[in-house]
Amino acid sequence: MNRRRVFIPSIIPDKASREPLHRQIAREISRAIESGAAQRHDRLPSTRMLAKMLDVSRNTVLAAYDELVAKELICGRTGAGMQISKGATGPGATLYGLHHVIRAAHYPATVLTLADPDGNSLYIRY
Repeated sequence: MNRRRVFIPSIIPDKASREPLHRQIAREISRAIESGAAQRHDRLPSTRMLAKMLDVSRNTVLAAYDELVAKELICGRTGAGMQISKGATGPGATLYGLHHVIRAAHYPATVLTLADPDGNSLYIRY
């Protein structure tokens, strides 16, 4: 049986902070991934276990994991739990989260500019 390494993030949530707990957790896991402390394919603790370790609600950990899934840093498979889907990256668009902006902008794109009879510009991206 092939067992993957379980990455236990070192997180101390600040319950007095104005930043939501799920964002604190997501930020620290994201930093660990970017720094290389967490390697690609490492497993993360289950939501119940991490919630118990951090003394937070399971929903808080679920929200943090959802945020990391949306950033494509972790992925989940049925029966396998959550695992790191990206390794450490150097400085660039990924580090600053700009790859989502570029992808959403469909860059590079071809744009056709037309004008309606009143002179208003119409842009068609294809």
